Amino acid sequence: MIRKPLIKPAAFALLGGTSLSSFLAAAPLTLDEQVVTATRSERPVRASLAATTVIDREEIERSQARSVPELLRRVPGVTLSNNGGPGKNTTLFMRGAESDHVLVLIDGVKVGSVSAGLTAFQDLPVELIERIEVVRGPRSSLYGSEAIGGVIQIFTRKGGGDGRAKPWFSAGYGTHDSYEGSAGVAGGDDKAWYNLGVSSQDTDGINSRRQGSNYYEPDADGYRNLSGTLRAGLRFDNGLELDGTLMRARAHNDYDDIDRFGFFHPLGGHDANADNRQSVTGGRARFSPLEAWDVTLQAGRSEDRSRSEVDGQFDARFDSKRDSASWLNDVTLAEGHVLTLGYDWQRDQVSSSTPFDKDSRKNEGGFVQYLGEHGRQDWQLSLRRDDNEQFGTHDTGNAAWGLALSEAVRFGLSYGTAFKAPSFNELYYPGYGNPNLDAETSESIEASLSGRHEWGHWSANLFRNDIDDLIAYDSTLGPFGGPNNIGKARIDGLELVLGSQWLGWDWRANATFLDTENRDGSANAGNELPRRPQQAFNLDIDRRIGRFGVGATLHAEGRSYDDLANRNEVAGYATLDLRGEYWLDDEWRLQARVTNLLDADYETALDYNQPGQAVYFTVRYQAL
Repeated sequence: MIRKPLIKPAAFALLGGTSLSSFLAAAPLTLDEQVVTATRSERPVRASLAATTVIDREEIERSQARSVPELLRRVPGVTLSNNGGPGKNTTLFMRGAESDHVLVLIDGVKVGSVSAGLTAFQDLPVELIERIEVVRGPRSSLYGSEAIGGVIQIFTRKGGGDGRAKPWFSAGYGTHDSYEGSAGVAGGDDKAWYNLGVSSQDTDGINSRRQGSNYYEPDADGYRNLSGTLRAGLRFDNGLELDGTLMRARAHNDYDDIDRFGFFHPLGGHDANADNRQSVTGGRARFSPLEAWDVTLQAGRSEDRSRSEVDGQFDARFDSKRDSASWLNDVTLAEGHVLTLGYDWQRDQVSSSTPFDKDSRKNEGGFVQYLGEHGRQDWQLSLRRDDNEQFGTHDTGNAAWGLALSEAVRFGLSYGTAFKAPSFNELYYPGYGNPNLDAETSESIEASLSGRHEWGHWSANLFRNDIDDLIAYDSTLGPFGGPNNIGKARIDGLELVLGSQWLGWDWRANATFLDTENRDGSANAGNELPRRPQQAFNLDIDRRIGRFGVGATLHAEGRSYDDLANRNEVAGYATLDLRGEYWLDDEWRLQARVTNLLDADYETALDYNQPGQAVYFTVRYQAL
């Protein structure tokens, strides 16, 4: 059953309690930085009415994160589940919504597997990323399907500057015979820019399965990745701006599995492996036909390809392709008042060694948004209609209002609806899919309070999300179970964040409290939704002392369940990482990091191991 008292201490903090809120700090962001994901047009992050976190290149390098999941798990409201170490399947839960309820973009192009409905965060090259914007809360009224929990947009390195070519480089080595390397060159000015980069990873990994669990094999399950990006753009004298992106990521992943005849591998898990490829190609044009009218045209293709082998023989192939295009018009009606009219087109296709009853579908959507302000108030209103080839029309909307209580403190209130069309695997995978599934829909309300002061900044977001026809794994369907609409689910939550500087240290932390409840009316009614910890906490501290930099990260999660029946519990845990760096000069620096310093033995998915204590060393160069 749901333990409702969990929200009480969090609500106390939101209403003014100091014992908890004075200790929590926020993820780092520059308050004047321009962000685009929350409104689909550039806005200062301080003006955003959505809960937004920005992770920039400086923070990526300072954290010494080795993967995108490592970065995202530090964001308030976000938890992840990993199947056994580096490169293994990693699913993300935002504000307690399902793992496929988060829309992911790379340089404005929608990505993810059409068949599985998930994004392979573990394969995205962290060294080739410029920044990440995370918007929490429903955004279907701007983006359509999938944005029930929120939106994550990843921007690759862009380039620019004083016109000179500036090379960059990194190389690292660590525990489990782990090698990493990246190199590239960036350049340009305000008229043209480019960035070309490559990165690679190779690790022996860990034994992904726990001894005694199903599919356990006594071996290390390795991972390697080779990625590249190219981003370039031009700005003409008449104001026309062109920008293009090309990204490729190839990964090889070893894992524990059974063979094609249903028996355990006779030789070990290294004989079960998958070769995966992620690719994104996109182009954008921006121009202004009139002074008050900005037009953005964008088109792109994302692909997710996977080929697996068992015992040295071909096992399965899944290739998905997503083509998309958009047309946005931002019209400035008056100072502080912008009207946006947009149209999106998308076509999804899947090709596999396993035949699907249907292998493609199209979605068209049109939306309107109004951003306004008057005195101490500002607002965001949006409406959208999507026409899905399989699930008909869906209307979604969002209304957000903000009020400046003082020069430092701001109050916000928002309401939004969203929907999610089932994935092809959920509908049609032979022996597993359920063609009778309905689309998932949701209603969400949120209240927020935030402040910016000389000593730092803080915010608190209290939200409720009601989801109808939530799709979850049901073990009672067929011989192996399958997806089913469980009816209703309710998610209540609170996010607390604050950032400050104290005694020469930069402090950034956040805490998330969740109550999730299955309301389907069956034997599972009242149970928690699986793999959603009721509490999560992150604390980062850093300090620069001359040429030295030191820091630490504490990450903790409460217990969760691994199934709808709440029979299998995953224990809570905490990990502590330490890091340090030394600047040889303004361009070269050495870095060292110890992860899981106390060697915590923990899981984020039942029966899957997580790495113990590990040490990594890195050398970096960035031409100035």
